[in-house]
Amino acid sequence: MKEKKKIKMPSSFAIIIGIIILVAILSWILPGGAYDYVDPTASKLQPIAGTFHITQSNPQGLGAIILAPVNGFMDSVDIILYTLVIGGFLAVVMKTGAIDAGIGHTIRKLKGREKLLIPILMCIFSFAGAAFGIEEETLPFFPVLIPVLLAAGYDTLVGLSVIKMGAALGVMGSIANPFAVAIASRFAGISIGDGILVRIVLLAIYIPAGIIFTMNYAEKVRKDPTKSLVYNQAEENKKFFLKDADYDNLPELTGKRKLTLIIFLISFLIMLWGVLPWEDLGISFIPTMYWWFGELSGIFIAGAIVVAIINRMDEDDFIDTFINGAKDLLGVAIIIGVARGVAVIMNDAMITDTILHAGEQLLMNVSSVVFSVATYIIYLVLSFFVPSSSGLATLSMGIVAPLADFANVGREIVVIAYAAANSMIALVAPTSGLLMGVLTMTKTSYSIWMKFVGKFLFVIALATIGVLVAATLIMA
Repeated sequence: MKEKKKIKMPSSFAIIIGIIILVAILSWILPGGAYDYVDPTASKLQPIAGTFHITQSNPQGLGAIILAPVNGFMDSVDIILYTLVIGGFLAVVMKTGAIDAGIGHTIRKLKGREKLLIPILMCIFSFAGAAFGIEEETLPFFPVLIPVLLAAGYDTLVGLSVIKMGAALGVMGSIANPFAVAIASRFAGISIGDGILVRIVLLAIYIPAGIIFTMNYAEKVRKDPTKSLVYNQAEENKKFFLKDADYDNLPELTGKRKLTLIIFLISFLIMLWGVLPWEDLGISFIPTMYWWFGELSGIFIAGAIVVAIINRMDEDDFIDTFINGAKDLLGVAIIIGVARGVAVIMNDAMITDTILHAGEQLLMNVSSVVFSVATYIIYLVLSFFVPSSSGLATLSMGIVAPLADFANVGREIVVIAYAAANSMIALVAPTSGLLMGVLTMTKTSYSIWMKFVGKFLFVIALATIGVLVAATLIMA
């Protein structure tokens, strides 16, 4: 009897191209529309509530579909460059043996207590997400921490959950995230401190739930590797991430390697110093630099050069290592650009504001409880099409937040719903370039990732709705 051929799931690229085609089709169905803007020349447009008007539509044809990934690539050149530089920086550090030595030292210290890595690391990433919205900044940690977790007996999904989900759960309940809650609060006309108790309650639910979920899966895999959702590629993953390393005979953690790891850490600390708006956080003694991906790329190029000098790499060896490292993340960089093509084609079709206006119409003249739940659901939909946290806050908050006044709901509820929805969708939406890039980097299919996180995030969504409803009733 002939064996049935298994249905192969489409690749990340195919999924994104499919969404681009879908948006192009919608551009022939949905009318074009636009709001008036506070400053039409600003890099991030802030619409004025109540000013939506129908405009001439701009349907997108075959040529636009073909050019969407190209234009998305050009629109994302800063983060793409940052991704390639991170690849080069990590390759130079890895070449010194410092990472392997550090991993070996960590594993030996935690012998028999490897499972402690999961709650410790998830708490660190969750705190970083809640405090300053760590997202793209997590990219360098995947090739560093996944080998540690593989060597401890887990799989790549555990590493993805620890880093990606850990950071996202923190962002969902952001306390002072300058790229989400701070911007959203500003455009909503409220203080960043408004609603902070509700966000802390959400964090108290999200983070323990994420840790328990990840630890349960990790322990199941450690006891029986066949339970891993990526068991069929376990050997391939070990070969790729561990690179045939013998973790019982790793390089010694010498003084030179310790210094290399210190430079590695300092590079990240400088990055955090440069991107955080310290003034907005009420910290006046640290200068705010307002750096972004261009400056961050410069930090890691400088870090790579310093590491090369410490380890006495010759010029040819350094350049070859850096370029090969960048090449390893080329697929990640390209998929980030392709995913950006969805937003590009939506904007060109003039339907971004049309979709936003539909949400505005749904929220008018509803009860306070319905408003809170509907706001969360609408932000889940909007976040699929506009995955950028700062971009969505700028685009929507000035429209949605004033509607809360008519529903007798505090505007902080809108900000909380936005932050929780936007970060959760960033964990599952193929329009999120960062997610698709990370899945490519870790050799994880989109379908496997959805199978891994789907039920957990559904429970998290229900918990979020419960807290929003309770907060609305208490504040009424």
